[in-house]
Amino acid sequence: MLVIRDLSFSLAGNPLFDSASATIPEGRKVGVVGRNGAGKTTLFRLIRGELTPDAGQIEVPRGARIGGVEQEAPATADSLLDTVLAADAERAALLARAEVAQDPAEIAAIQTRLADIGAHSAEARAAAILNGLGFDAAAQARPCAEFSGGWRMRVALAAVLFSRPDLLLLDEPTNYLDLEGAVWLEGFLANYPATTLVISHDRGLLNRAVQNILHLEHRKLTLYGGRYDQFERERRLKLEQTAAMARKQEAQRAHIQSFVDRFRYKASKARQAQARLKMLERMEPIAAVVETEVRGFVFPSPDQLPPPLLAMEDVAAGYDGAPVLRGLRLRIDQDDRIALLGANGQGKSTLSKLIAGRLAPMSGELRRAPKLRVGYFAQHQVDELTLSETPLQHLQRLRPDEPPARLRALLARGGIDAAQAQTEVASLSGGQKARLTMLLCALDAPHLLVLDEPTNHLDIESRQALAQALAEYEGAVILVSHDPHLVESVADRLWLVRDGAVREFDGDMDDYRRLLLSERGGASGGKGGARAAAEADRRREARRAAAEARRALAPLRDEVRRCEARVAKLEEMRARIDARLMDPDFYMNDSALGAGGEVERLQIKRGEILEALERAEALWMDAQERLEEAERRAEAG
Repeated sequence: MLVIRDLSFSLAGNPLFDSASATIPEGRKVGVVGRNGAGKTTLFRLIRGELTPDAGQIEVPRGARIGGVEQEAPATADSLLDTVLAADAERAALLARAEVAQDPAEIAAIQTRLADIGAHSAEARAAAILNGLGFDAAAQARPCAEFSGGWRMRVALAAVLFSRPDLLLLDEPTNYLDLEGAVWLEGFLANYPATTLVISHDRGLLNRAVQNILHLEHRKLTLYGGRYDQFERERRLKLEQTAAMARKQEAQRAHIQSFVDRFRYKASKARQAQARLKMLERMEPIAAVVETEVRGFVFPSPDQLPPPLLAMEDVAAGYDGAPVLRGLRLRIDQDDRIALLGANGQGKSTLSKLIAGRLAPMSGELRRAPKLRVGYFAQHQVDELTLSETPLQHLQRLRPDEPPARLRALLARGGIDAAQAQTEVASLSGGQKARLTMLLCALDAPHLLVLDEPTNHLDIESRQALAQALAEYEGAVILVSHDPHLVESVADRLWLVRDGAVREFDGDMDDYRRLLLSERGGASGGKGGARAAAEADRRREARRAAAEARRALAPLRDEVRRCEARVAKLEEMRARIDARLMDPDFYMNDSALGAGGEVERLQIKRGEILEALERAEALWMDAQERLEEAERRAEAG
């Protein structure tokens, strides 16, 4: 059992915990959630003993082994398999003793203990974990030094999972996993027998792999039963109840104060007024909890282009003359929402760059619609930013004629506040950089958004805001993400990138999850039999219906945009005439005055514009009403 009792702690003068308490039962899997910067990682450091609380205490069972991923595996000549096996220090020590032991009793004791800890199946367990995280048999035999830092982070994760600590602490483990590794990890954690705390913004993992949610908010810890969706419902209900109680108390206070104000100086009522005044003083105020607003994402609506936006015929793509993808025959239309599936290294980012125009085809034909605009969010968004510039300077470079006030307003709409707008990008958080990159890639109202791992530094609320914005966006979306919930929320088509080819995946994310777990080894934890098949069919039909609804609504949205543009043009024409008529110098010319003069002509023209504007506004309102009615029917159906 892990007990956190009256914990208080400040970091660099910033209070993160204030008399926070929670009790985690033994063997529970707990998701730790809270806004970025709330102190989740600091909590892990306090549990490990790396930091000392200002007050309170953290009680861990005596002798309990605490495990977590601190840094990537070292770049040594040891194979991946040997690196993971070495993580079980007790097994390694017992095997070393067994090689030199002479006493029969000692040898027997060593072999008994080795059997107790499953040492003889350790190599198979380690191989299964590595395979689940994306390392095949050939990769497991290669030295650690041959892999990049991101892959060695996976090896470090494999090592801590293999060592089976009594208390497992995982801080955003899916940040360095692909979707396939994240799906496997969900299954592994769901069946892991020891106490586990996992910090994650992955809603899918929090809904499938944990039993409780530990919420860090306002420097307090609250343990909720159930998974993330249940936690969200309970918390929302609690917020609504607290707000209602606060409103009721405020009304009661106002009523009592009104009595005091009326009668406190009236002799016959003075005693009663004083009594009520004391009642007010004793009344403990109920703080109405106001949630910090999560800024949305802004994706301007593009104009409609004739289909297809992009088409490929026998295209090959790769680097330095070596193709990664071959024989691509793909088509993308403006109403497409496509997620790319496939393990790291199979070519998802290569395909993303090809579609975005950042990589030229090596062979074949790639046709793009005339005037096609593409917004591209790179997997490593820092590559798209100038670290020494501020967000405002980024926009000024791209929009040199726009006034700074308008650019600041644009940044604010994208979630970059006034202070952050003047801060060098190098000093921004990962989430702020992600928001800036998203804003830049959507600046020109692209017809096609290519998003390669856009959620790496976004918290759950920001991910939900992104999913909502993409649902309302009227262009095509190509998405690569290790967040299954985002994929399920956004995509209605799935493309599987594997073995140098790209093909349509005829299924949903649950189907893909089962496929991965069967290939990599692990419990699916999903539904079985006919019920699972029926549920998969229902989700497929829902995706098809969503795609059809977008296609049906596209002409109505296009009509609304045309009406808006017509109204804006007429208002601009009226403004130009008004400016001319209000210019005193205009009336200095005699030819402008009198019958048939320019003043009369402009006044007649202004009257015509006002009539046209009235008609245009009526058409706009009618189109907007028809669009809203169609959207309501689509939601109801």
